[in-house]
Amino acid sequence: MKTTLLVVGRTVEQHYITAINDYTQRTKRYISFDLEVIPELKNTKSLSAEQQKEKEGELICKAIQSGDVVVLLDEHGKEMRSIEFADWMKKKMNTVNKRLVFVIGGPYGFSKKVYDLASEKISMSKMTFSHQMIRLIFVEQIYRAMTILKGGPYHHE
Repeated sequence: MKTTLLVVGRTVEQHYITAINDYTQRTKRYISFDLEVIPELKNTKSLSAEQQKEKEGELICKAIQSGDVVVLLDEHGKEMRSIEFADWMKKKMNTVNKRLVFVIGGPYGFSKKVYDLASEKISMSKMTFSHQMIRLIFVEQIYRAMTILKGGPYHHE
């Protein structure tokens, strides 16, 4: 199984980029993991939030391949503790044949088309985080899940 984190727009702050790259490389020791960036929309001042969601949604849908299992990182998704997420990942590793694709949308969320593509939604917290920050938090949690499954010393109960 390949695991992909699909994000809208590039990460701009260097300290996030450094940390995301670090956790991405650590995670690759355990699973096939890639970060795929959909370029952010240009000239959005004339677009409503709904129009931006639709246009981003089209780009997200184009990046999804046949057979992908799509999981949205969404505030209305299921919350899990790190150990529960590790168990969830283990089940996916045993059942997903192609790609497990996690998606972080743009600032206004997802279009209906993207929601329709998704098989599940996961919430990282009841709190709101910037889209830049949630990327770092999520790749750290993927790494943590892998170390939990392998019995590594990274996670403590």
